[in-house]
Amino acid sequence: MNTSKNNIAWGIRIIISFLFLLSAVAKLYPSPYFAISTFEVKQLYPMGFSEGFAPYFSRVLIGIELALGFLILQKNFLRSIIIPATILLLAVFTTHLTIETIQNGGNSGNCGCFGSLLPMTPIEAILKNVAAMALLVWLFIIMPKANEKRDNFWLLTSVTLASVLALFMLAPIQPIESSFTVTTPEETLTDTISETNIDTLKTTIVKDTVKKVEEIAKEVVKTEPTEPAKHKSGYAQYFPSIDKGRKTLCFFVPGCDHCRDAAKELTELRKTTKDFPEISIIFMNEEADLIPAFFKYAGADYPYKIIEVIPFWKVLGSGKDTPGVKYLWNGNEYKYYWGITENKFVLSDFEKLINKPYSELKK
Repeated sequence: MNTSKNNIAWGIRIIISFLFLLSAVAKLYPSPYFAISTFEVKQLYPMGFSEGFAPYFSRVLIGIELALGFLILQKNFLRSIIIPATILLLAVFTTHLTIETIQNGGNSGNCGCFGSLLPMTPIEAILKNVAAMALLVWLFIIMPKANEKRDNFWLLTSVTLASVLALFMLAPIQPIESSFTVTTPEETLTDTISETNIDTLKTTIVKDTVKKVEEIAKEVVKTEPTEPAKHKSGYAQYFPSIDKGRKTLCFFVPGCDHCRDAAKELTELRKTTKDFPEISIIFMNEEADLIPAFFKYAGADYPYKIIEVIPFWKVLGSGKDTPGVKYLWNGNEYKYYWGITENKFVLSDFEKLINKPYSELKK
């Protein structure tokens, strides 16, 4: 191979190596277990992976990415195994992203290729993968078979196994919490009369005449309830009184700047608002040691519970992100803010919401 082609080949190999190593390392940011668990919940679960299989698949997949990043820089079985395997992996990723783009659109959301370190939309990831595959095909064409070594297959297996084992060591699989359950909040129902009125009405039907019933029914219709009927929100396992009265339920990560800002805004509004809905927080067990600093920044301490990473994402809701803020009244959900995009928490909107009487909320 002449000098020009050799330089091009090395340039391509360095670019591909950088992309794969960056992809693997980015999926471990900001901490291995948190990042991999988030990758599983947001990327693998929607694809149908089970809770038992996803932790193994994610670590093996990232380990293979890491291994390919190293192996593309050596010559053993480069043309016969490494380049085709790299193209195949990119092709699988691209096929999945294409299907996702067709089904859900590809101009928003994070595909997870570079974790949360470098968010990338599915369309951007497809373009990146296609460009990488084109470079690899070019590398395959310009690299003669004579330049390939085939005398050290153990190098391939050793690097791959070492990379996969490194992932299992960096982010050990935690046992699934068998006692953990996530209950789905019941749908909010619009009530025209209160439970007390219903009971009174039933008693009257039995004891009084039809005329008396009609008279009481008219009185009931005239009496509008001032608050919604009680429902089970599904969060009583964390806060026993969450379904009584008006509440603000938050889903925060201790080290998340957006979560801290949301908590600080809630504190400031609470200081100037009479009968502010009581604040309770569910924290993800990621950098839990930062909770004191979190409350210091927020300007107040609030009741809170800490739950593990994967259960936290489940409670937060499929496809949703932090910070999460819910407005509940007697267990009925009237608003859910989440993430930092179109559904993000907006203080002015929340202020208007909590000042509305029940008669306006139920419309």
